[in-house]
Amino acid sequence: MIEKFLNYLRFERNRSLLTVQRYERSLREFENFFKQQDEEITWESVDADVIRAWMEALVDKDMKATTVNADLAAIKSFYRFALSRKFVVKDPAILVKGPKKQKPLPQFMKESEMNRLLDEEEWGDNYINVRARTIILLFYETGMRRSELIGLNDNDVDFIAHQLKVTGKRNKQRIIPFGEELEQELKHFIEVRDNEVPKNSTALFLNTDGSRMTGQQVYTIVRGSLSKVTSMKKRSPHVLRHTFATALLSHNAGLESVRRLLGHESIETTEIYTHTTFEQLKRVYKDAHPRGDNKPL
Repeated sequence: MIEKFLNYLRFERNRSLLTVQRYERSLREFENFFKQQDEEITWESVDADVIRAWMEALVDKDMKATTVNADLAAIKSFYRFALSRKFVVKDPAILVKGPKKQKPLPQFMKESEMNRLLDEEEWGDNYINVRARTIILLFYETGMRRSELIGLNDNDVDFIAHQLKVTGKRNKQRIIPFGEELEQELKHFIEVRDNEVPKNSTALFLNTDGSRMTGQQVYTIVRGSLSKVTSMKKRSPHVLRHTFATALLSHNAGLESVRRLLGHESIETTEIYTHTTFEQLKRVYKDAHPRGDNKPL
């Protein structure tokens, strides 16, 4: 039956050699599995529980969800073919669902790295350097998105109320408060900007010709700045957004408050940062506890 299916892939579906080989490997491995469970099991008598048991065995071998789902896709395709050719009377794989792909935890900067970058690095007093430091501090203290930062206009900054008005996804606006340090940084930046750059736009952050900055320009500034204090591969504005959220939760901020500051529509989106802070907690425990290195985590 397997050979008939593989010939169907080769000659009727015109699938590549690599695809056919991958499907054959999955099918042979599954056949070996159910034969080891019970010699009397055949492709015709396999049920959903056998397929689920096989998937559990793959997961137990630390196979990634994407690999398990690819193997399951081969089984599902095989049974659709077998049912259409009446080689089997039922499709045991039709209701079987694969494991969910695990979302990677957000990457973030350590507080010590951000303190070193903002407090110890030499930034310089010209417009380019003042702008770079202001951008880094703004991302770190507000958690806004890159598109939100480049969309800021002068009139979005309220120094009296200490708040910023940002326009997020689907043009939804929200208010983000800011503290004294960012206030002083923004005032200094605006003073330097107005003295050195022609005002050809209402934008808060300008190029030296007075035009609004682009997202790529902001990305380049952030990547270069973070490179001074970390060797982490990902060094993007979104890392600073993750850093903002992680820092708040690490210092006992409420999840709902963080959700609103980030502009998330769903609390589930924000909850991923609780996993991040737990991973951080585990690392702290391992480093700080006198017997932490001897404990499996």
